[in-house]
Amino acid sequence: MDGARRIVDADVLVEDGLIKKVGRSDGRTARPERSEGGGRSKSATIDCHGLVVLPGLVQAHIHLCQTLFRGLADDLTLENCLAQRIWPLEAAHTEDSVYASAMLGASELLLGGTTAILDMETVRHTGAAFEALEEIGIRATAGKCLMDSPTSPEGLRESTDTALSESADLCARWHDAAGGRLRYCFAPRFAPSCTGPLLRAVSDLAEKFGAVVHTHAAETPVELEIVKRETGHDEIAYLDSVGISGPRTALAHCVWVDKDAIARLARHATNVVHCPSSNLKLGSGIAPIPEMLAAGCRVGIGADGAPCNNRLDAFAEMRLAALIQKPRLGPDALPAAHVLELATLGGARAMGLEKEIGSIEVGKRAGLGVLDLNGPHAQPEANDLTSRIVYSARAADVRHVVVDGRVVVRDGVLETAKLGEIRRAANTEARRLRRTVGI
Repeated sequence: MDGARRIVDADVLVEDGLIKKVGRSDGRTARPERSEGGGRSKSATIDCHGLVVLPGLVQAHIHLCQTLFRGLADDLTLENCLAQRIWPLEAAHTEDSVYASAMLGASELLLGGTTAILDMETVRHTGAAFEALEEIGIRATAGKCLMDSPTSPEGLRESTDTALSESADLCARWHDAAGGRLRYCFAPRFAPSCTGPLLRAVSDLAEKFGAVVHTHAAETPVELEIVKRETGHDEIAYLDSVGISGPRTALAHCVWVDKDAIARLARHATNVVHCPSSNLKLGSGIAPIPEMLAAGCRVGIGADGAPCNNRLDAFAEMRLAALIQKPRLGPDALPAAHVLELATLGGARAMGLEKEIGSIEVGKRAGLGVLDLNGPHAQPEANDLTSRIVYSARAADVRHVVVDGRVVVRDGVLETAKLGEIRRAANTEARRLRRTVGI
């Protein structure tokens, strides 16, 4: 995914978390060497012969706090999903359940080759999610959800001052934590749940801290109608008017955008995050991604939350993103190479990290995934590699994963946490949440 979109037969040398060299092997095998203190250095070789090394996948719209809600919001519209399931369950969260939910979701993401995410948490206990992210080793930009509108659900609604002050405190604690692997974003839920003063303050705080703004936009006609009625503006124009636009802003979904809105998104270089599985499951529609790309929009991809997906699988999102446009615009509407960019450099741009991740280039952070495409579903090997990755590969094909030079998945096994413990804690907390809200 470098500037020339090269596919090369080469080794990747990583030093101090950075890609040092991409080139042909000299035939020698690197071996651990003695450090000055007499112990072994951290030098190691991962044999990737016959495998595919690609940039770690980037998902720019995730709700880790909702992983424990998987399977609890099937067959509902977005509005009913939020009112009947998501908001009551989020209001019932504790520090332990947020931590367990983040660990479960992050383990799924890492095992599936996703190395970086843009995550929106719930209103409370965001610090617990950051603790999980710090422990498990994924690269993440995450933020506390902000909801101060009088129409927001009582269990999640906060005063404007409380929402902003808690966000600023979390930003001060977690932005650029874990050696820069963790960052903070300001995360107003969506325009109907936030007042104008909060949105304008979020824009100012993001500018002050050099942080990303992460929100939802234009997901359903109902949402657009609410914003139009309350503000008199199209939603994208309204967000622009309160400072929620530009390269530091990521707008999830953007399903219901017209030509004027697309032109505005492109003009301001606002990032759009395409969530094909979520939009299909909720019946929200199909985002006009080819039209956005043709207009010059910046587009990433994301799985959204587990209740409306129900997987956090970047390969499933890539395949769907490529397929769903074809009935609308023809079989060549969104080629595989373009889709792979959405899941790598597109997501990196949405996180403001395109100079650090998203491609295998010297000087970038070493976020890498290693695929085994030797299964019959991805053969024959002589055929186009990008097509095999986008249309044929699946999360189970991921062999190794590296984040900032650290091996976090080796031979398909999570190295940074015990999956059995994650699963037990997740099930314990999920049962408690269901009891609390009466499901």
